[in-house]
Amino acid sequence: MKYYIIAGEVSGDKHGSNLMHSLKKSDPEADIRFWGGDAMQHAGGTMVKHIQDLAFMGFYEVIIHLRTILNLMTICKKDILSYRPDVVILIDYPGFNLRIAEWAKKNGFKVVYYIVPQVWAWHKSRVHKLRKYTDLLLAILPFEEKFYADHGCKVTFVGHPLLDEIKNYESHKNTNSHNLPEKIKIALLPGSRKQEIKLMLPIFLNTVKKLGIKAVIAGSSNIPESMYHYIIEESGVEKNNIMLVFNDMYSILKRSEFAFVTSGTATLETALWDVPQIVAYKGNPLSYYIAKKIITLPFISLVNIILNRKLVDELIQENLTSETLSDHYNKTILDKDNIKNGYATLKKMLGTQGASDKAATAIIRTLRPDTKV
Repeated sequence: MKYYIIAGEVSGDKHGSNLMHSLKKSDPEADIRFWGGDAMQHAGGTMVKHIQDLAFMGFYEVIIHLRTILNLMTICKKDILSYRPDVVILIDYPGFNLRIAEWAKKNGFKVVYYIVPQVWAWHKSRVHKLRKYTDLLLAILPFEEKFYADHGCKVTFVGHPLLDEIKNYESHKNTNSHNLPEKIKIALLPGSRKQEIKLMLPIFLNTVKKLGIKAVIAGSSNIPESMYHYIIEESGVEKNNIMLVFNDMYSILKRSEFAFVTSGTATLETALWDVPQIVAYKGNPLSYYIAKKIITLPFISLVNIILNRKLVDELIQENLTSETLSDHYNKTILDKDNIKNGYATLKKMLGTQGASDKAATAIIRTLRPDTKV
């Protein structure tokens, strides 16, 4: 069968790669065309666009890049029409993918949404679009299945794919190719988009300088290395106190005592590695103002959202400075045992491993109900 997969961010690329491997196991004849990144490229198939061309975050950023985004949508629609897939599989990236879902369904294509948009957090009206324009939703958070089912969507809970990511990492013999120290005082996870890193990394570095401790930055290969070096240079942090490592976040977290984490999937990954953390976020003021008006949740980190209580500290927008981050670090480091106990509860809530295989099985059964997989 022919599969067309669209992922627009680093986390989606990772999950898309695992899904592609699972689809090929269940369907040896699988022909896959995709929008994604390096991980999906290594999984095989034909790449149409790389995620480095797609990472627009925030309302203001989307507005100023609107012409580019509309052009990308046109390219995507034409490519789908030319390829004629059996199914269009959408991975997160809701601003783009919800529009593609509507168009694809109206044009007679089956649509499956994996890593479903968090419409329970904001824009709940969008759940009606999901019901109308998808054939199946694949939920990865424990409370999502009931939420979407209650709104009339066809939905299956497959568990969280990060559990598979960590299992895959641990099952391979991991050499310390980056010569990381055996113990890392603080891991800095500034995000995977240029806008995030420009805003977050200077604050993280200034905090490390203020605390007088060594840290390791988890860098993303989607970002020019020169940008990291420029920010490090500008911060004035001593070079022997900072280490920059690309595409090896799990090796960093495995050795870390603590982490400063930009809000996103990395907050959950940090929790699954049992690393106490402070979650931070700072965005364009206009984007933040709009988001604050429409987001109904009391938290921004997935850890706190899933637990439905504040386990890890969150510093947002004007509350995020090197001073506040330093103060919260000194306080939180004393509470690390309580945080790790909360992480144990979180892991139980996320279900079992095998999300990618379960997702692939559900997709194939949606296309061919009589198929035994």
